[in-house]
Amino acid sequence: MRSFNYLHVPCELEATPVTNLLLAIREYKGKQELWKAANPETLQALLQVARVESVGASNRIEGIGTSQKRLHNLVIHNTAPQNRNEEEIAGYRDVLSLIHEQHDYIPISPGVILQLHRDLMGHVPASYGGRWKDSDNEIAARRSDGSLSVRFRPTPALLTPAAVETLCATYNDAYANQTCDPMLLAARFTFDFVNIHPFTDGNGRMSRLMTVLLSERAGYAVGRYISIERLIEQSKEQYYEALAESSAGWDIASNNEAPFVRYLLGIVLAAYRELEARMDITDGKPLAKSERIFNVFRNHPGKITKQMIMNEHPEISEVTIKRTLSALLEQGTIVKVDSGKNTGYVLADTKEV
Repeated sequence: MRSFNYLHVPCELEATPVTNLLLAIREYKGKQELWKAANPETLQALLQVARVESVGASNRIEGIGTSQKRLHNLVIHNTAPQNRNEEEIAGYRDVLSLIHEQHDYIPISPGVILQLHRDLMGHVPASYGGRWKDSDNEIAARRSDGSLSVRFRPTPALLTPAAVETLCATYNDAYANQTCDPMLLAARFTFDFVNIHPFTDGNGRMSRLMTVLLSERAGYAVGRYISIERLIEQSKEQYYEALAESSAGWDIASNNEAPFVRYLLGIVLAAYRELEARMDITDGKPLAKSERIFNVFRNHPGKITKQMIMNEHPEISEVTIKRTLSALLEQGTIVKVDSGKNTGYVLADTKEV
């Protein structure tokens, strides 16, 4: 059985690319309380948006989807699911809400992981929710000629309970002894968890939920306000490439964790940078709503739509956004382009003549 030892940090994880990512993430962690005190209205609005995005994105990665309206109702209003896809979505909603609300009281243990998987599958009429896999599996890669080759073999079903027990034990030891940065621990745990592949179904979604749980337990709250799952979905080709590169030889302990660790830390850093951009704080105080709206034009080249502004600043009402756009048009600061559903706006000095 593959062994795990997070008390030891491989040299490739102490290299400059990884340490620079960890230092940058740690610096953003120090700003969290400032943001919370200075602009709680924005954070509260982002919390709702991120929940919908996270539930939708993590399920879409696995080919599970529904309409945007139904997704919003399922997540925000706890609407009852109407089909199998929505049952899967409702399970993710339930576990993510639990993590956001109770992360400080959720220990990292095999029993808890089984409970979270049980809840993930809680709306699905399947018998494997909350149970380890009962048959072996293989992770295959498709060759250029279309044929499949085995990339690596996850932990056999018979050894899975012991593997997860060891995984949790070494994580808890390393966390308690502070042998390395907790975000590095979270990335390493997530990587090994997805490679153990402990369940018949739901391994990818569980790995993303565990990433959020481990991050929040360590005080890195960005996943509450910016969807880490959305950022993974938007870069899923890089996700699978990094996972494939790091997983090669995992079953015989000859692999290199660094590509996947760098990828996942990069996602967390990107989330923090996006959160910082949305805070719009100057001298410890939030900017006026009109200034926040204008900053969307400053920060994003090209055409800006009303929906883009609403997505970036859910704390600002549609009425205020319309009023500000009208004022900017009247001032000649922005120019309207296209019409109907394609209506958008650009800064006046970037409009082609």
